[in-house]
Amino acid sequence: SAEAAAAAAAEIGYPVVVRPSYVLGGRAMQICYDEEQLLRYMGLAVEASPVHPVLIDRFLEDAIEIDVDAVCDGTRCVIGGVMEHIEEAGVHSGDSACVLPPFSLSEPEVQSLMEQTRALAAELNVVGLLNIQYAIRNEQVYVLEANPRASRTIPYVSKAIGVPLAKVAARVMVGQSLEEIGFTAEVDIAHFAVKFPVFPFSRFHGVDTILGPEMKSTGEVMGMDQNFGAAFAKAAIAAGVNLPIRGTVFISVRNRDKRDAIFLAKHLETLGFKLVATEGTARALRRSGINAEVVYRLGDDRGPNAIDLIANQRLDLIINTPSGPQPRDDERRIRAAAVQHGVPCITTVAGASVAVLAVEALQRGDLDLRTLQEYNADVHPVSHGI
Repeated sequence: SAEAAAAAAAEIGYPVVVRPSYVLGGRAMQICYDEEQLLRYMGLAVEASPVHPVLIDRFLEDAIEIDVDAVCDGTRCVIGGVMEHIEEAGVHSGDSACVLPPFSLSEPEVQSLMEQTRALAAELNVVGLLNIQYAIRNEQVYVLEANPRASRTIPYVSKAIGVPLAKVAARVMVGQSLEEIGFTAEVDIAHFAVKFPVFPFSRFHGVDTILGPEMKSTGEVMGMDQNFGAAFAKAAIAAGVNLPIRGTVFISVRNRDKRDAIFLAKHLETLGFKLVATEGTARALRRSGINAEVVYRLGDDRGPNAIDLIANQRLDLIINTPSGPQPRDDERRIRAAAVQHGVPCITTVAGASVAVLAVEALQRGDLDLRTLQEYNADVHPVSHGI
């Protein structure tokens, strides 16, 4: 009931995640920052799964989310890959880009994740594939969920490391050991593999592109390169996101993102981009010595607004993070206009920071053009026969 939900949230502490039982893709899942928002969304959660309980969990803000895939034979557990999500926890794992190997985790953190995965596999007596989603905040590791099954990341990890994990797991499940199969140790790769979501936004006029715990993507692609930024650029191109190498970038971020936006804007300025921003963001950038032209809010007659610039093809990239738990109407309209006119729109600072690395790689023309087989040959000079 709504009353029980409010009591549970008060005990756990806000923000919380409201999650219906037995739904796929994060259906009706919502992050709630106060009781009013919780009660409003309880109706949606109950509607999505009316005969099952609604689950309420504490939400970890500013946490890094990680996926780990492994294959186990009941005795031995081999880690297929440790994947770091580019967006922070709170964005559905199917909607977040991720990279293998991790780009910001320390070696002790990676080793801790692998050790905990092996321990969970042994305790659960997993025979076959195992996917575990973790979060790290302030060096503390949290287990979000553990699933003894294949996840959507298995094809991606298999291509990245050159090992058909589904085939290995199938052989394990019919009685073979990992030692008999010849897969007994983790594979270290010298390249980066980026998984990038594909969204259907262009097919739905007026839809908001903001990302959250409810899944919106309908597919995913992959980019590989020796350089992280170049791998991300390849993945973005494959997903139909045309990152610019020159032009004008519009920046409008919430207050908590302004510090990160300063470093982001400085990087873009160094790459030769012209910057325009809403008044508050422009003020923060100018205080740090970054030149940013003011773009007025929708309905302000003092000058052109973001939608005017989009319609007149004067913007090449938009970085817009939501100003609060509920997106404002003007922000939603800007993001919808960006989709309509084919302007890339990034809604997280973490995603924007990595996108700028991709833009830098594209400017340099620094793309390592090789086939998947050539990358895998570097990892496995001699065929392992799996």
